Amino acid sequence: MSAQCDVAAKAAAKVPMGIFERYLTVWVALCIVAGVILGHVVPAPFQAIGGMEVAQVNLPVAVLIWLMIIPMLLKIDFGALHQVRQHWKGIAVTLFINWGVKPFSMALLAWVFIDSLFRPWLPAGQIDSYVAGLILLAAAPCTAMVFVWSNLSDGEPHFTLSQVALNDVIMVFAFAPIVGLLLGLSSITVPWGTLLLSVMLYIVVPVVISQVWRKALLANGPRALANTLARLGPLSLVALLATLVLLFGFQGDQIIAQPLVILMLAVPITIQVYFNSGLAYLLNRKLGVAHCVAGPSALIGASNFFELAVAAAISLFGFQSGAALATVVGVLIEVPVMLSVVKIVNSSKRWYEA
Repeated sequence: MSAQCDVAAKAAAKVPMGIFERYLTVWVALCIVAGVILGHVVPAPFQAIGGMEVAQVNLPVAVLIWLMIIPMLLKIDFGALHQVRQHWKGIAVTLFINWGVKPFSMALLAWVFIDSLFRPWLPAGQIDSYVAGLILLAAAPCTAMVFVWSNLSDGEPHFTLSQVALNDVIMVFAFAPIVGLLLGLSSITVPWGTLLLSVMLYIVVPVVISQVWRKALLANGPRALANTLARLGPLSLVALLATLVLLFGFQGDQIIAQPLVILMLAVPITIQVYFNSGLAYLLNRKLGVAHCVAGPSALIGASNFFELAVAAAISLFGFQSGAALATVVGVLIEVPVMLSVVKIVNSSKRWYEA
């Protein structure tokens, strides 16, 4: 296994973690403060934006979400799917964690902590909404940041690319049924029309646009794609931060009234990250998978596509919902928790290969 990892590590392009990725938690915290303050000082613009809806889809947020998601999907080469067979054990473990364990473990943790243990300290009218937000957060595996985590753990780049491409294909078909099932089990009314519309708007359409655009760019050579991704990077960042400011502009009263809500929502999210990454890591070791595959497998199994979760939560439950807040808490703790998982994966390499 060690030889395979050494070859993979040398083959991987060592791209350092950007300032945005490294300090994502700081930017999110600043957005919380800015959104809460602006929501109190100038509430009228937020209310006006909240009213710009067509068929329960908020148009400004839809544009912002597209600006976040499309650049990420532009990086994905669905032609890499033919490489799935080369690392089928690692692929199988990650698929099992992403689709057979993570959404259900998150639902269980949400029921235990939010619906039971923390219920006395949470707003009674938002309990179901918080549970729904956590389910939405766990129902879609990460698409973009996982490349950063894989790089930091010397992950096999072809495995990571093929795994993400396969997950994106599965997400088109599996996201709505899994969310609908778990919301139903939680006795939460499932607005199927809005859920399917969200899948179409925030998964299917961006995938089609990104792949058509990618093909057109590659017709002019790899440099054209690289230059476009470099230009879109700052735009995607601005869109994410603007969305967060909007969300917290609407959530300000709730956060001020219940400042511990964010901490309580962070508990099940943090537990599920460590549980799913640890389970994936151990299963890969049991199956004799190389460390350079087991590392990104564990990281993909633990991380979430929070941009999609935020968009779906807003579409299904609205800006002021507990669901929207719960998905944003996932953004808040993503970097520090995932960096700790990377550290665990790297420091345990000798034990893993023993």
